[in-house]
Amino acid sequence: MSLDKYVSFATKSFTLPDICIRIRSVLDNPRSSASDLGDLISLDSSLTAKVLRLANSSLFRFPSQVESVSKAINVIGGEALYNLVVAETANTAFKYFDTQLINLDKHWFNSVYCGMVAKHLAKASNMRGSERFFVMGILQNLSELVIAKRSPELYKSYIEQDSDMLLGARQIQHFGFTFSNCSGTILENWKLPLVLYYPVMHANDMSRQATDSDIALLALASRVTTMQQNKKTDGDIELFLEDIANNSGVNIDDVANAIEFADRETAKISMLIH
Repeated sequence: MSLDKYVSFATKSFTLPDICIRIRSVLDNPRSSASDLGDLISLDSSLTAKVLRLANSSLFRFPSQVESVSKAINVIGGEALYNLVVAETANTAFKYFDTQLINLDKHWFNSVYCGMVAKHLAKASNMRGSERFFVMGILQNLSELVIAKRSPELYKSYIEQDSDMLLGARQIQHFGFTFSNCSGTILENWKLPLVLYYPVMHANDMSRQATDSDIALLALASRVTTMQQNKKTDGDIELFLEDIANNSGVNIDDVANAIEFADRETAKISMLIH
C-alpha cells in the first residue's frame, strides 16, 4: 500500500478540530490582536484549563503563576499557545487510531518523551520557538498508529521481523517509506504550518539532516527516545551521526540534560494532555 493511501485514510478519518483552524486564522490575520486569540481559547473551558496547566508546567518554568489565557499569550506568545493546542489535539488523534497491535499508553508516553527531549535540545541550542519541537516530537510517530490500524497484517509482519536494521531502514523495507515521512505528509494535509510538518516529514533524510538544523535536532531527539525507551535492543544506538553532530547545535552534555529532564517530567506532562 502506498504512502498516499495511508495519508488519505488518516485525513478522511480524522480532521483537525475547528478550534485549531480558527486559532491559525487569527494568528495569520495581521488585524487580529492577542485579545481576539484569548477570547477564542476561552470559549472552550476544558481547553483553557489544559492550556493553563501546560503553561504552568515544567515545559516553561515561569517564576509566577499564569492565571489567565491572556497572560499566557503575553508570556509565551500566540504561536506557542497554538502549538499547545495542537499537542492537546494530538492526544485525540492518537486515541482515534487506537489498535490492539500497539499499547496506546506506551506509544503516547514515548511520543511525549520525544517531544520533551526535542524541546529541551531546541532550547539548549537557542532555537526560536522551541515549544514547536515539543509538538513535532509528539507527532513524529503518529503514522505508526495509522498504519497499524489500516494494514494490521502488514504492520504485524513489520514488528515481528527479527532484524538488526535501524528502524527507518526496516520501515522503508516493509512500507516503502518511514513513519516520520508519512506523519509529516499527514500533518501537511491537515494544513499545519510548514515549520511543524517539514522537519517531521524529513527527519530520516540524512542529506537534509546535514543542511537543516531543525531536522537534525528532531532526528537526534528521535534517536535519544529510541535508545532510552528500547534499551535492550537499541541501547547502543549511535546518537551523534556526523551530519547530526555538525548541524544540531548541541553537545553530549545537552543530550544528557535532556534525558534527565525527560525522564523526570514526561509522565507529568503526558497526563496533563491526556
